[in-house]
Amino acid sequence: MSDTTNQKRTALVTGANKGIGLAIAAGLAGRGFRVGVGARDDVRREEAVAKLRADGHDVFGVALDVTDDASVAAAAARLEADGGLDVLVNNAGITGGMPQEPSRVTAAQVLGVVDVNVLGVIRVTNAMLPMLRRGTSPRIVNVSSTVGSLGLQTAQDEPYGPLSGAYSPTKTYLNALTVQYAKELAGTGILVNAGCPGYVATDLNGHRGTRTPEQGAAVFLDLATLPDDGPTGTFSDETGVQPW
Repeated sequence: MSDTTNQKRTALVTGANKGIGLAIAAGLAGRGFRVGVGARDDVRREEAVAKLRADGHDVFGVALDVTDDASVAAAAARLEADGGLDVLVNNAGITGGMPQEPSRVTAAQVLGVVDVNVLGVIRVTNAMLPMLRRGTSPRIVNVSSTVGSLGLQTAQDEPYGPLSGAYSPTKTYLNALTVQYAKELAGTGILVNAGCPGYVATDLNGHRGTRTPEQGAAVFLDLATLPDDGPTGTFSDETGVQPW
């Protein structure tokens, strides 16, 4: 969006109908963005939009299945026709179910998680990049996890994070992908960073987490609103920059 004098900056959050994604959407709207609530479930998406609007937020629904090329293309066309995009938050993700022991996961199980957590990010990011290149202070923010940090997993006396042959490796892959996007887009003004929300109570962990979605969303709000001279190619949580 080249002219924002009388127009809000626009953000898209994938998987934004509940949990951390919903909290990120609310937080960005609270910071003055017009926010696209991306979700594949029509009913849950519209319920989320209605809830956010009832709270006074400027939001709109975006039909988006990150595993479907046609859905992603349609979402990009909708945003393009509506004025473009300035911030993309890749939040949609799945755990892949149990079991997660590497010796017990199936190839189909792993591929299913990769399709959402990694390929979904590639599909959506690449579809939105032409708009982001024209955006105002464009940012790409990837919702990752410290359970994907090889540095943290290998630097502890005790094993760090759960035993996971599907979910955790996709976050390692996402971290590496974040670095590659940051390298490619260096000098374009697009800052690309990843973050970890911490152990947030969501559907993904049966609401066993100890943090609220709002607490988990905070790091991503900061990454989405970095100043133009801010960092790119970093991975952080609420305590600061973490090892990849």
